[in-house]
Amino acid sequence: MFYCEQTFLISFCSVFQKIVVTLWLENLIKFGRLQLRIVVLNVFLAGSLALTLRAQDAAFSQFYANPMYLNPAYAGNTACGRLNLNYRNQWPSVSNAYVTYSLAFDQSLAAINSGYGLMFMNDQQGDGAYNRTAINAYYSYQLRLTSSANLSFGVRGAYYQEKLAWEKLIFADQINPVTGIISNNSGETAPDNNQISTIDFGAGLLFGYKDAFFAGVAADHLTQPQLSFYETESVPLDIKLTLHAGTVINLTQGGFGQYRQDDFTVEPNVMFVNQGIFSQLNAGVYVNMYPFVFGGWFRHAFENIDAAMVLVGINYNNFRIGYSYDFTLSEIGANTGGAHEISLAWDFCIYKEPKKRLIRTINSPGF
Repeated sequence: MFYCEQTFLISFCSVFQKIVVTLWLENLIKFGRLQLRIVVLNVFLAGSLALTLRAQDAAFSQFYANPMYLNPAYAGNTACGRLNLNYRNQWPSVSNAYVTYSLAFDQSLAAINSGYGLMFMNDQQGDGAYNRTAINAYYSYQLRLTSSANLSFGVRGAYYQEKLAWEKLIFADQINPVTGIISNNSGETAPDNNQISTIDFGAGLLFGYKDAFFAGVAADHLTQPQLSFYETESVPLDIKLTLHAGTVINLTQGGFGQYRQDDFTVEPNVMFVNQGIFSQLNAGVYVNMYPFVFGGWFRHAFENIDAAMVLVGINYNNFRIGYSYDFTLSEIGANTGGAHEISLAWDFCIYKEPKKRLIRTINSPGF
């Protein structure tokens, strides 16, 4: 059976085994023909299981450095405006296996207790064999429950475009199991369409109590759009459910919550994700020693132990920059090169609301 650290798998099931070969061939052929024959056998097994898989999303390890992707209720959860850039390269030793990047902007509208945001995101898999581009628009509304508690509701609308570069793929029947020579001929049927487009929607809730505690829930792909390159196949994008929560322990002044920027704080966090047959649990902690932020997470995919992540970041004035690395713990091994992730954020004001109209943000980690 093929185990994969990539938490969200390829979104076209009918060509899953071909992607597997593309990703593994370069990395494994150097270990000899015997290992290659075993890999090919595993690929056939993976291909036989691929029909039960469903389309899945890309994932980031710096969850809160891409807040709107985590939960639409984070749109406008800032005093003014916010610009976020994120880049992730997973399995760099396997020739651009998974490369994801995003650019996002959101702005608070305190006069109407609202916020809005826009995001562009691109996810490339299999050295560009599969490419998903998404343009997202967000809106949120914040309700003040008490002087200490706030609730934010957010919605997301997205346009997806997916492309398949069929000529870049290598099927198992193209590989000679003895010599490793790759043939140009394959018995696989080419898809009816190499490009598909669809509309998608999501929603989320976010609750915050003072600066001490937060919890959120988000549901993506509520309409379960079809993402099949074959006209005779149905490949819905399963609903993704995300639950996340965290608290702030103040070691400088004692108690919970961050009262000053330079307080020494520890932030335990937990996140659960479910999409189709896939479930994942993330647990970790952030340590804030202004202007530095350190973090560590453990990711468990239920079926197998997945990865451990470490983070170092700087949060200075209105800028944040973070770097994280995923150590692969699953059976796929360390030969993949883990995953590198970089985030940049800038908080700024396009226009300033009167002080009495400033929105009360729900405190969450910066990375």
